[in-house]
Amino acid sequence: MPTHSTLELGVNTESARRILEIAYEVGALLQGEFTLTSGRKSDYYFEGKRLTLSPEGAYQVGKAVFDQLADIDAIGGVAIGGYPMVAAVALVSHLEGKPISSFIVREETKEHGTRRRIEGHLKEGSRVAIVDDVITTGGSVSRAIEAVEAANSKVVKVIVLVDRHEGGSDKLKKQGYDFTAILNIC
Repeated sequence: MPTHSTLELGVNTESARRILEIAYEVGALLQGEFTLTSGRKSDYYFEGKRLTLSPEGAYQVGKAVFDQLADIDAIGGVAIGGYPMVAAVALVSHLEGKPISSFIVREETKEHGTRRRIEGHLKEGSRVAIVDDVITTGGSVSRAIEAVEAANSKVVKVIVLVDRHEGGSDKLKKQGYDFTAILNIC
């Protein structure tokens, strides 16, 4: 008999508690048969964009992530789940009077236009936070970290909306990255 996965708080803040409620309200946690980015099969899927692309969800995610940042020069999002998170944090940082530069990391370097892998506002030597909506094995986040470090900046924080607890967060912690999940799947 299949078990149903549930979401729980990763950080105990007002924004995180509201994010948990909104995730259920918008139906972000799906049960069924899914193939993940990693190629793994799963009986549940967290559709982060249902949360981060809803008006209140975007604000609450931006606030929850912003509240986890200290001594950060820029925040970068992993394709594609991290993109709305970065925009939300940039907006919240402006509203809070503490603007944080933002950028996105493409899966691959563009073959047209500027031919960049990193778009937006990343200055060399920056202290950076990387965000994504979900972490499973950590492959997407690791590739984004490599791109940022190749651009001569330092990743000092990784924040995800949901940790699936399938090895990715453990790998990043072992590599010395300060890792936070707003929510966990159990």
